[in-house]
Amino acid sequence: MSDQDLARRPVWVTAVLLMLSVVLIGVFVLLGNWQMRRLAWKQDLIASVQERAFGVAADLPDNFDPEQHAYQRVMVQGRFVDTPAVLVKAVTEIGPGLWVMSPLQTDRGILWVNRGYVHADVKSPENWTKAQSPVTGLLRPSAENGTLLERNDPAIDRWVSRDTAAMSRARGLGATLPYFLDADHDGASGSWPRGGLTVITFNNSHLSYALTWYAMAGLFAVALVYVVRTGRSESE
Repeated sequence: MSDQDLARRPVWVTAVLLMLSVVLIGVFVLLGNWQMRRLAWKQDLIASVQERAFGVAADLPDNFDPEQHAYQRVMVQGRFVDTPAVLVKAVTEIGPGLWVMSPLQTDRGILWVNRGYVHADVKSPENWTKAQSPVTGLLRPSAENGTLLERNDPAIDRWVSRDTAAMSRARGLGATLPYFLDADHDGASGSWPRGGLTVITFNNSHLSYALTWYAMAGLFAVALVYVVRTGRSESE
């Protein structure tokens, strides 16, 4: 755009552009502030989960709240129900395979226990150690229906998520708790299923996002100052 074109640009156009720049700077700063609040929330969450997961094993909660009890370490007594385990698609640090889900009858209802991971070569029960009670592990909320890309299909016993209510219906079981237990590994190092594979990590990129938004606000502010100063010098 030539200097002549700039000179012909109406004053109101320049005013609108300046106003939009100011609005964008404000929006970028607000987004940066929001990411900083998210950063503080995420840090508190990580600290809370670490405390729950590695603390002394507690009893089952009276009223399960995912915000308060997810990843809580518990020890629970019960009797494993004599019914085929539910095998759920799994992707772990060991590789792809299956989670072995077995129902434990407790005084509060059916608690599904994720006994651990097995790969395809050892997915038959004769390759597994005998389930024992009490069981120690981490509480996880039920994952209903399936995943974003796949759905559970109880009719053909195909499972991609650990939906406790659906698993109980498929096995003809009674009242079921709305969470399951990721069990610790309780056998020899080479035995199956392989428990204790719960991933307790959280993506925490909020600081980098905040700095990005603040940087964009700074760049727009510099550009705004430049435009204002240039306009003043040209008018003199």
